[in-house]
Amino acid sequence: MTDILMPALSPTMEEGVLAKWHVKVGDVVSAGDVIAEIETDKATMEVEAVDEGEVTDILVAEGTEGVKVNTPIARLKDEGGAAAPKPAEKPAAKTEEAPKAEAAPAAAEAPKTTTPAAPAPAAPKSDGGDRIFSSPLARRIAAQNGVDLKSIKGTGPHGRIVKRDVEAAGKASAQPATASSASPAATAAEPRKAQSLAQMGIPDGSYDLIPLDGMKKAVARRMVDSVQNVPHFPLFIDCEIDQLMAVRAKVNKMLEPQGIKVSVNDFVIKAAALALKMVPEANASYTPEGIAMHHNADVSMAVAIDGGLITPIIKKAETKGLAQIATESKDLAKRARDRKLKPEEFQGGTFSVSNLGMFGIKQFTSIINEPQGCIMSVGAGEQRAVVKNGQVVPATVMTVTLTCDHRVVDGATGARFLQAFKPLIEDPVAMLA
Repeated sequence: MTDILMPALSPTMEEGVLAKWHVKVGDVVSAGDVIAEIETDKATMEVEAVDEGEVTDILVAEGTEGVKVNTPIARLKDEGGAAAPKPAEKPAAKTEEAPKAEAAPAAAEAPKTTTPAAPAPAAPKSDGGDRIFSSPLARRIAAQNGVDLKSIKGTGPHGRIVKRDVEAAGKASAQPATASSASPAATAAEPRKAQSLAQMGIPDGSYDLIPLDGMKKAVARRMVDSVQNVPHFPLFIDCEIDQLMAVRAKVNKMLEPQGIKVSVNDFVIKAAALALKMVPEANASYTPEGIAMHHNADVSMAVAIDGGLITPIIKKAETKGLAQIATESKDLAKRARDRKLKPEEFQGGTFSVSNLGMFGIKQFTSIINEPQGCIMSVGAGEQRAVVKNGQVVPATVMTVTLTCDHRVVDGATGARFLQAFKPLIEDPVAMLA
């Protein structure tokens, strides 16, 4: 028998909604067949079967919310194998306890489990060339945490390395913290227990409560982590965009027969990507091992969707023309709002652009999208009085804020980036070459 587990379809996913089944009991599936749709904290994605076999049990019904990652959701009978007797029914609330099964003694493990998540690394081999038997989940966790499977003795069936073995190896290699090493300052830094609104003076019944969905929880967690862990500081600069608006009008007239329309934000993405190549120190991420200097400018663009925010990526933006960036950004934004993005289309990125100019916001400061080193906040272009050659004249001015991670991008580096960005935006003809 093979258990199909609730997949982890994004790094932030802890639970999801089993939105729809594409199979029923008795169906025979092959590897690669779409068997279900899962709503994650970012998108709705199709899940493909990894193994072949007959569906003997649907363990989680359509529409079930809060299904924990690695919970068994269905069961297959292996080709030529016998179906195991169905387990006794349990209360629905017990379903969420299933991820703990792998922490039980080895005898309690199912003979075989697979998950239709992102592909795990290929099974490694020992120095003698023999294959090291390990579960896909164990290989994925080992790859993410830098654990060498060759050094682990498996406790699963027939000596197979499973999740608990990798986690135990990771804990053994970490430096254990002792009670005596905890300082008063560390104790004081522990998060306080959240109070209810009633405890803070807002009586029950005086408000309507909208439950948090997966996206809201993920965004809240990531933003709190970023503010707590990253030393933010902002840099501000004003850019005159009269020439940009004129060039944009000409470009859009040329592209009109192709149905392409370039936005101001497309110019900003292109200019930011070119500036990152001119000042590569700003295209970097902090890691405990060192500063990661990225080879390409993969620019994430903030897109507001129903219930939250997502940042699809224009990859290698420095290599793409404005028409291609406009086409990709429009497609990504549409699929983001439909929650149809693939994980690789919104995970990662080396730099972010957030534009609230269309809402009339003149200036704002964004929270850094970890592990990126910077995020650029773009305000609305507006007519302002500026001084040129001793004369006060009108100009369309747009304020840009660069929020930096001071561990990666210091003030001088951030200033050099903005010095490279400003002339590209103010004279965008250079971007058309």
